[in-house]
Amino acid sequence: MMNLSQSQRQTFKITPLQIQMLNFLQLSTLELEERIKTELEENPLLEEGATIADDSSEDFDADSDSDEFPTLTQPDNDYADWDEYAHDDIPDYKTKVNNHSEDDELYSLPIAQNTDWRSELKSQVHFLPLTEKQSILIDYIIDSLTDEGFLTYSAENIADDFSFANGAYVDVDEVEKLLKVLRLMEPVGIGSADLQECLMRQLQHKKEKGLEVSLAIDIVAFNMDELAVRNYEKIMRLREVSSDELKMALAQISALNAKPVIDGETSSIAIKDNIIPDYIITYETNMYGDTQIDIALNNSRIPSLKINQYFASSIASSKDKAANQYVNSKINTANWLIEAIQQREMTMLKTMQAIVSFQKEFFKNGDVSSLKPMILKDVASQINMDISTISRVTSGKYAQTPFGIINLKDLFSEGIRMDSGGEVSNREIQQAIANLIANENKKSPFNDFQLMELLAQQGYHIARRTVAKYRENLNISSAQLRRQL
Repeated sequence: MMNLSQSQRQTFKITPLQIQMLNFLQLSTLELEERIKTELEENPLLEEGATIADDSSEDFDADSDSDEFPTLTQPDNDYADWDEYAHDDIPDYKTKVNNHSEDDELYSLPIAQNTDWRSELKSQVHFLPLTEKQSILIDYIIDSLTDEGFLTYSAENIADDFSFANGAYVDVDEVEKLLKVLRLMEPVGIGSADLQECLMRQLQHKKEKGLEVSLAIDIVAFNMDELAVRNYEKIMRLREVSSDELKMALAQISALNAKPVIDGETSSIAIKDNIIPDYIITYETNMYGDTQIDIALNNSRIPSLKINQYFASSIASSKDKAANQYVNSKINTANWLIEAIQQREMTMLKTMQAIVSFQKEFFKNGDVSSLKPMILKDVASQINMDISTISRVTSGKYAQTPFGIINLKDLFSEGIRMDSGGEVSNREIQQAIANLIANENKKSPFNDFQLMELLAQQGYHIARRTVAKYRENLNISSAQLRRQL
């Protein structure tokens, strides 16, 4: 016997266009600019320029050939009142013109062209009287250096790898000879195997110049382990020196470079990645002395977009169905992009307005201690949006303020309950930790347990491991490594 049953369930389905829109919200200003450039190149019906409400009737008759090309003449938009759309609700990105002065442009540092340190090093050794084989080998050695300028391979490994890669036998003695040549080049310490050798070679270089660095050399040669943990008493006992002599030697060591090459990760043409803010926050004072915070999107790099009606009409007049389908597809894509930009701007502005309203005290003075506890859910509930939407809108976004460019993600923090019953941002506690460490006795710095007790006296009751976590977030070393003689 057949049984019939009835059930009810609720499901949530998201369309591909909705997924595309969510990904679109996550784009930064620079990424959006690149996206628009790509669309302009790939879509012939999309062009730069403001949309004029009444020029469509002149360039493209919406009533003509409606039977042959219905999708083109009647695009599926959500505009019920075209007169209202044409005059009242035209978004800024469709009507704006580039009539702002050069003074309104955000300052951007010029591109700095730097020569790669490996190229400079090769140019130094190529002035030496080397054979062709030696030049190739020393170039191979230079390319084997790390980005910091260290050489982590032995002469035997280099000889084997070079012989295998080039099909020509190289003797280990020849590699060691070229290594000695390389280590005479600038910068001093290039080709060192580790930190100790790098420091030692720099000190030897100073000694050759006539400087007195004997104690510093002895400490680096025999007391690196004690130096690493700041065990100054043991160093003084082993080296039989006074505290003043040790201070002088430590000052000499501190002046050395820990790496042969500084900023060695840069490429041959290094472009300084300037942060392009997505928001511009300004302050205006009215006649009564009240300060108003104005929020604007940084749209100076985003061009106005419209559909090329002339090109669309010329193809629409064709009887070719394939051509009509092509135009339909491109117009739908262009319409989606224009509406997506509008939706992105509206969502970003609503989100930023909610953040500024929530963190008003911070935006008044730029003081981190003024930050209130705020999570994504707080902003989402205030503007009736999903948490994932707020996360995408704030991810990788920056705002230019009078007190500098800030990352929106830095404005979000968990709250810690105080003795008074209120909540404070963990940013405020981190600032309190930084202030305590800045004013501590460097000869006897606070450890994490002492910092925990001092914070408790100020009303911040957190665990010692939380203190350690916040200290590491501030890139502050432990008490042992902060100790000074």
